[in-house]
Amino acid sequence: MKVLVVDDEEDVRYVARMSLGRIGKMTVIEAASGDEAIALARSERPDVILLDMMMPGMNGTLTFAALRDDDETRAIPVVFLTARTSSDEAARLKMLGARGVVLKPFDPMTLARDVMALLES
Repeated sequence: MKVLVVDDEEDVRYVARMSLGRIGKMTVIEAASGDEAIALARSERPDVILLDMMMPGMNGTLTFAALRDDDETRAIPVVFLTARTSSDEAARLKMLGARGVVLKPFDPMTLARDVMALLES
């Protein structure tokens, strides 16, 4: 499984890469911005995108909308990564088409399992 991790914080991307790659045996590609994420989603065709909500410039919501507006990336499942969310916000994101939300800080030992569970639900 190929996962695109999108977060402007290098340390978050590093922990996600180690967790998903070493523990989850997934192929991980990384983007530090929404624009970079869209380009990589088009060229790499990941099986899922883990998308940070709070990024400078193009935030997670705008990136998600752009991915959904693009025929080439529309069907890729998106799981939001966020440190700030309420149950109402999580429900809103799911209504928009997100597969779910993973709260930061996430548990590196269970991240791969948590992502797989969201994809299977």
